[in-house]
Amino acid sequence: MISANNVTYRVGKKALFEDVNIKFTEGTCYGLIGANGAGKSTFLKILSGQLDTTNGDIAITPGERLSFLEQDHFKYDEYTALDTVIMGNERLYEVMKEKDEIYAKPDFSDEDGIKVSELEAEFAEMNGWEAESDAESLLNGLGIETEFHRQLMKELPGPIKVKVLLARALFGNPDILLLDEPTNHLDLDAIEWLEEFLINFENTVIVVSHDRYFLNKVCTAIADIDYGKITLFAGNYDFWYESSQLLVQQMKEANKKKEEKIKELKEFISRFSANASKSKQATSRKRALEKIELDTIKPSSRKYPYIDFKPEREIGNEVLEVHGLSKTIDGNKVLDNIEFTLKRTDKVAFVGSNELAISTLFKILMGEMEPDSGDYKWGVTTSQAYFPKDYNAEFNNDYNITEWLTGYSEIKDVTYVRGFLGRMLFPGEDGVKKVSVLSGGEKVRCLLSKMMISGANILLLDEPTNHLDMEAITALNNGLIKFPGVVLFTCHDHQFVETTANRIMEILPDGTLIDKVTTYDEYLASSDDFRKRTIYTANIEEDEN
Repeated sequence: MISANNVTYRVGKKALFEDVNIKFTEGTCYGLIGANGAGKSTFLKILSGQLDTTNGDIAITPGERLSFLEQDHFKYDEYTALDTVIMGNERLYEVMKEKDEIYAKPDFSDEDGIKVSELEAEFAEMNGWEAESDAESLLNGLGIETEFHRQLMKELPGPIKVKVLLARALFGNPDILLLDEPTNHLDLDAIEWLEEFLINFENTVIVVSHDRYFLNKVCTAIADIDYGKITLFAGNYDFWYESSQLLVQQMKEANKKKEEKIKELKEFISRFSANASKSKQATSRKRALEKIELDTIKPSSRKYPYIDFKPEREIGNEVLEVHGLSKTIDGNKVLDNIEFTLKRTDKVAFVGSNELAISTLFKILMGEMEPDSGDYKWGVTTSQAYFPKDYNAEFNNDYNITEWLTGYSEIKDVTYVRGFLGRMLFPGEDGVKKVSVLSGGEKVRCLLSKMMISGANILLLDEPTNHLDMEAITALNNGLIKFPGVVLFTCHDHQFVETTANRIMEILPDGTLIDKVTTYDEYLASSDDFRKRTIYTANIEEDEN
């Protein structure tokens, strides 16, 4: 068990948390939620000992081991992937290395013999003989091929390093597991594996995630950071949402009844306070009035942007035709003879592990990259707005937010432009902030403002939910659902994809395309069988040729 006792944490004069008392018990997976800036990652760092509290303390049951997901992707560059994972159990790794050093001595003394005997006993008690196989099992489960297990971390691609660090956190059955955005940069298979791992994990888990589907699947409790406090709710994310809304509604209804009672008492007092025969009753009602207190309903720190994409022109029947697109990057064929035709009602989710291929296809369709072969044609009634995966160049200038967005608006009226910024939570003076100093989430909201102000009837979005909080993700999700135009997008948020898309395209590792008009969940349920049929058909055609 891990608990926070009267914990306060201040940044300057501002208290991020104040007098927090909370216990996280064994056998429960807690989803730690809250708006951006509420302090989710900070609280995890306090629990893990990476940050000191201003007041109060963190208590862990003696003998229990805590593990957390490292965010420093360069910390273990000089270690192999396998060693990095095993280092998740720091004491086990120390024992392993100390044993090896003693055995490597040319002059093995009696003292060395006694010491190594003690180390061997401790090693066996920690299941050290299974350490390598357990570590390899975690790496394999996350989709890291054996060839990478003994490579140095600095030699591994970024996405694989992320998975190794996750395996490190999970290694050795820790008593308390702290995970900050563990699904970031994971492919679908890895996320599914992690979900099953956490569902079957019997100890304490505290996880921060913006993925609603993930929280619903793995969490049995929600710790909600709001008002500088942390409140526990039983159940998953959806249950928390319903419970929190119900709680506020109940408080409003209770206040309404109290307000009606106050009005009734005041009217009686006003009418009869000067009446001698009713004076005692009037006095009695004054006392009753003084005892009525309205519940304080604090405004939540959560703020939902208003995302509404309104196309200036209705889209025609001819939308997009793609014929034989192929593209090779650094010797790797990422797109191989891609063909599809879009209809005016299509909302297409591009899924799968081949993220480079998806980004490349989007860049080609937006004219930012030329294909090696093949062509594409947009319909004459179409207009496109694009959200790129790498958007930092957009903000490498000295404009403030209002100036930046005005540059993309046909209407150059400041009031008109600021209306879009206000909807995206940039009110008043925020409009003069320099775009170069914006946070990741603020930059994303700026780009979404740019897409809204464009009036485009086709939206292309490459991982738009990265850096957004739950509220902004929900708003974007709802905005795309009601958008009357065509959408092409890729996103790792399961619920976002399932509720938005009516057509699924997956670009496989060999650059070929699977295209199905279906929902995401239906696609996942049938994808294995579909791939087998596709491979079987391809083999028959090859044999016939």
